[in-house]
Amino acid sequence: MDAGTYDAVIIGAGMSGLVCGCYLAKAGMKVLIVEKHNKPGGYCTSFRRQGFTFDAAAHSMGGCKHGILGKVFSDLEIERKLRLLRFDPSNIVITPKLKISFWSKLDKTISEFQIVFPEERDNIEKFIQFLIKPDPANLMSIRNWTFKRLLDQFFNNDVLKAIFSVPLGGYTGLPSSRISAFLGLGIFKESILDGGYYPDGGMQALSNALVEILRGHGGELRLSSLAKRIKVKDNIVTGVVLETDGFIKSKFVISACDARQTFLELIRKEFVKNQFLVDIENMIPSASMFILYLGMNEAFNTALEPRANLWFLSHTTSGDEYFSLKNPNVDEINEYLMHLSPDKKSIVALRFAPFKNKQYWEDNKIKWQESFIKKIESNAIPEISKFIQYRETATPHTLQRYTFNYNGAAFGWAGLPTQLTIPDFRKPSFIRGLYLTGHWTTHGLGIPGVAYVGYDTAKTILKKKFI
Repeated sequence: MDAGTYDAVIIGAGMSGLVCGCYLAKAGMKVLIVEKHNKPGGYCTSFRRQGFTFDAAAHSMGGCKHGILGKVFSDLEIERKLRLLRFDPSNIVITPKLKISFWSKLDKTISEFQIVFPEERDNIEKFIQFLIKPDPANLMSIRNWTFKRLLDQFFNNDVLKAIFSVPLGGYTGLPSSRISAFLGLGIFKESILDGGYYPDGGMQALSNALVEILRGHGGELRLSSLAKRIKVKDNIVTGVVLETDGFIKSKFVISACDARQTFLELIRKEFVKNQFLVDIENMIPSASMFILYLGMNEAFNTALEPRANLWFLSHTTSGDEYFSLKNPNVDEINEYLMHLSPDKKSIVALRFAPFKNKQYWEDNKIKWQESFIKKIESNAIPEISKFIQYRETATPHTLQRYTFNYNGAAFGWAGLPTQLTIPDFRKPSFIRGLYLTGHWTTHGLGIPGVAYVGYDTAKTILKKKFI
């Protein structure tokens, strides 16, 4: 059965797929986005339970003023569909001995850090300025560095290095000793120094606004529509086979989903280079998460800032123990991220967690939930248990089930220096007409990163279309 012909079919209605689709449709291409879930957004979705609204995973944005999201939103005129809020401070790091914030005004951020770490006064300003306007020659020289190596070039104080490492680790699932300095610079600049943006109405409002823009330019979105096969003939894509709608012919196919699924399941292996198949099997995915959703009763109140990213640390070292997932102890939560809704009626708390097997999570899900609540009670909100009206959790298996992300990966491939900007994960050299976009491309993490890849993928395709 032939279900139609399109210029481009995009598999996955996450942020990158939506941005890519909007640009292509705006340029006049006939675009179809297919999404297996019953709502668009991927990790940028929201849900309601018993009167409470929760963001499923992504919960804030960066780069909306000075970065790539600002350009994307301007190009697509998203302000006509969506009101953006900004919370200040955007990120707050809380340890047993100190509390320090990242503000919308860089001078205020620099001043606060200099007060807390006076011996690093000059180095703090130099580091922030380097993040904002890095010299191109310096960027090339640190391409293979880790972020820790970069921090070591600027600072001596290990506590200060830990403070700079933790928010970045929360956006990547890696300690500073493993994350690419090159990638870390972009994330820090976009999501932390220009962070704190939030769509009025929740993250689902952002995804819904992009769908409106897509459709306004003649693009189409099909929900609950599972892609079963990317058809290839003579090493050229011909279209996509959907579970319910059959074959859809298309000149271009853009996979905005898990790269392993793309190359190991959707495409027949005879069309993929053998060495590339080996490389995929050896690639390391990012960590997954355990997410706690709490709905609070009317008596609840707290002095904590709503909608800021609140990073809680049990101790201040910058070693790998923060992110060690091999032998997790359910009773030991050394770090986590928490944020409150603007009305303080709901709380979402996140911590990294191992994938493990399904039985493990069936046996231990409630233990993790109870341990997490106790941790919040002990160092963030005393007696919080008394005010919880609704509770729910998402395990790594939950994330995998809803997104098909391998092992419930939160950020696609791990942002290691060795896994940065690999060309075949953007445009496979061995199949014409096939492109990838999103956080499995090795080119971008976080909402700004995947939005940029979506924009850049569309730009590349539009050049090909008119050649």
